Parts: sequence; structure tokens; C-alpha cells
Amino acid sequence: MGRRGPSYYVEAAPPVDVNKNTEWFMYPGVWTTYILLLFFAWLLVLSVSGCSPGAAWTVVNLAHFAITYHFFHWKKGTPFAADDQGIYNRLTWWEQIDNGQQLTRNRKFLTVVPVVLYLMASHLTDYKQPMLFLNTAAVLVLVVAKLPNMHKVRIFGINADI
Repeated sequence: MGRRGPSYYVEAAPPVDVNKNTEWFMYPGVWTTYILLLFFAWLLVLSVSGCSPGAAWTVVNLAHFAITYHFFHWKKGTPFAADDQGIYNRLTWWEQIDNGQQLTRNRKFLTVVPVVLYLMASHLTDYKQPMLFLNTAAVLVLVVAKLPNMHKVRIFGINADI
């Protein structure tokens, strides 16, 4: 029995997101929590307003649109600029997740959620106006903003750095 030589097999470490602004989205249970928050928001709107289930889903869809568009696609940088030395100052949260890699599981999940909300809200309101228009506009803006071809693109210079 001889001595074993050095091992040439090096196990690669799992991908690590060092961006504190986006690393929380890698935690187990985040997707489930996200879906549950939407469901409980629907229950809240349904019980407080007394509107139909379809109208409540429309309210949730529009609120989801407003919140996620602002925080995922408009607001740039991180609250930890001192720690990351400002390297993310020109990027939105969407551009920061998964280190900018496109078509990851997280990005696909976050693209499917507004589409499912749109389908539920539109179907439960029987595709009637103005609900259909509002739901369609919201999903179009969110899905277009999430397309890989829109990565770091500022249409007409809107939200571009000065």
C-alpha cells in the first residue's frame, strides 16, 4: 500500500451571491413566502373592500405591479453602498439578481408570477373593461422589463444616469 498522491479533484463551491441586496432571494422558502404574501393580500382586499374575487385579484395585481416595478425595475443601487463600494449604483435590483445572469430559475419565477396574476384577475373579471385593460397594461410593462434584451436598457433615457 502506497501513499496516496495529491487529489486533483477539486469540488466547486456552490454559486454565492455576495450582493447583500439580492442574496436574500436565494434563501429556501422565499418563493413560497412570496406566493403566500400575494394570497393573503388578496384575502385582505377581499375582506376589507367586499368586492368580487376578480376585482380583488385586479387590485392585488395592480398593487403588485406598482410595488415590484418601483423596487425591482426603477430603484437603483443598494442600501449597502458603503459595503459594496458603489459597484451596484447604476443597476436596478432586477439587474443585480443572480449576478446579472439571464434566464435563471429566480428570474423565470419572477416573470411567471405577474403572468399568473394577470390570468387569474382577467379570468375572474370575465375579461371586462376597464379591468382587462388595467391588468394587460400591468403585465405587459412588467414582462417587457424582465426580458433579457432589456438588461441595462433605458428606453428614451428614462431612469438613466445623468
